[in-house]
Amino acid sequence: MRYLILSDVHGNLDALDAVLADATGTWDRVIALGDLAGYGAEPDLCVELALGRCDVLLAGNHDLAVTGALSLEEFSPGAAAAARWTRETISERNLEALRPLPPENLEQEVGLFHASPRDPIWEYVLSTLQAELCLDAQRHRVSLVGHSHVALAFVRRGEGVAGTACPNGARADLREGKWILNPGSVGQPRDGDPRAAYLLLDLDRWSATWQRVEYDIAAAQAAIRAAGLPDSLADRLEYGQ
Repeated sequence: MRYLILSDVHGNLDALDAVLADATGTWDRVIALGDLAGYGAEPDLCVELALGRCDVLLAGNHDLAVTGALSLEEFSPGAAAAARWTRETISERNLEALRPLPPENLEQEVGLFHASPRDPIWEYVLSTLQAELCLDAQRHRVSLVGHSHVALAFVRRGEGVAGTACPNGARADLREGKWILNPGSVGQPRDGDPRAAYLLLDLDRWSATWQRVEYDIAAAQAAIRAAGLPDSLADRLEYGQ
């Protein structure tokens, strides 16, 4: 079984369209690890597209903010402004589609979490120490996380945990060891590469491949500015930060 793994779309329809087009024919099922809504200006279209294409959907902290399950006091000013705008503009049908989504799914062959196995809503897994604690907590041999917007892999083979950044074309052999994989962000990468990120996971071969694809960043920026969202949310897209 081959999976297309998406995370952190953040209302960026141009990036989501580019990923789905680039990955055509390489997957059997699609998993989205949360934050369909967030910083971008087209949450309705992103939610509708994901509902039609994804087999498993999680909620991220930004989705939970939009539905009212999380207080906006937990967010930075820019994130809170985007969540408030999304609350006011998203359709009721799409809001109701987001409400029941969980931040984790333990019923698949791999563990699925928006943020981490220890805290599926808030924890950023960015260090080997955090990864080690999460590997202790997870019950699956391989888990997938998003939230940090950074494409990463952590593995424990024997004692100790190793972590590595995963640029375009990076591959991991998952046949041995215990793993945490982050596909990176579709809609707002933060690893210095502005291209939309995604992961191809092959559970027949137990392998993972990280991919990046160009998308129309200027169009996504224009949509954010036209919506009256903070300029910083548009500016950062071209830098991958």
